[in-house]
Amino acid sequence: MKEVTFGGTTVPAIGIGTWHMGDQPDHRDTEIAAIQAGIQAGARVVDTAEMYGSGRSEDLVGEALMPFKRENLFLISKVLPENASHDRMQASLKASLKRLRTDYLDLYLYHWRGHVPLAETITELQRLQETGLIRRWGVSNFDSADLQELWALPEGSKVAANEDLYHLGSRGVEYAVLPWQQVHDVPFIAYSPIAQGDTHGHQLASNPVVKKIAAAHQVGIYEILLAWVISHDQVLAIPQTSSVDHMRANIASTQLTLRADELTALDHQFPKPTTATPLDIL
Repeated sequence: MKEVTFGGTTVPAIGIGTWHMGDQPDHRDTEIAAIQAGIQAGARVVDTAEMYGSGRSEDLVGEALMPFKRENLFLISKVLPENASHDRMQASLKASLKRLRTDYLDLYLYHWRGHVPLAETITELQRLQETGLIRRWGVSNFDSADLQELWALPEGSKVAANEDLYHLGSRGVEYAVLPWQQVHDVPFIAYSPIAQGDTHGHQLASNPVVKKIAAAHQVGIYEILLAWVISHDQVLAIPQTSSVDHMRANIASTQLTLRADELTALDHQFPKPTTATPLDIL
């Protein structure tokens, strides 16, 4: 099984994303069932954010996780840029913890860069870690220049993860971001690892090579896309689905290993970047 290690804690390389979950009350029971099915299937990581549904996703996750032992889970949430200051972050974090029905986060991410000076945000994240309200802190939507700026700060090297968009049709982070994180031993979290079900024109699910590889492994298209993402070292994928069956298939992808010739075939269809490109963000 493919795994990722965050500061001494090792988890399966596929977790549960929750963006857009909690937005529609009539879907709540279905979404809770999907999250619970994922954990029962072996997932340990659940990723959410105060931004998602203005706290509704965190509330949904908090309810979904109630039957499980907290120490068996790895819970991630994120602070909005406007709350990433010394004056506002602790109150924002405590509101997230209340919605999540927990007294700590395993990982707290700065969701994206805003107007608060980066040094102030990182100092406050480190202070919150020292209080025990969070076990680790990290960043999200950081490009290589952002990461280098972060690393130059006095406490920047304590960063536990960076979360960026990454899937077979969006490989820009492979040019500089992923190599930098691998050299500095900073785990990478891939959001939208199946390109949000091909809603953004990447045509991954209809690609004949992807379909051929899926048929050879007797699995679905999205399992191949997830297996490709986590084939890279220290990369955690957090796909989102409200379907119990799809959730179980997603988590099972940690057991799937693509052969070298299959990886090469996918490279031919979706080439690696050869130049720097702007960070892909949804």
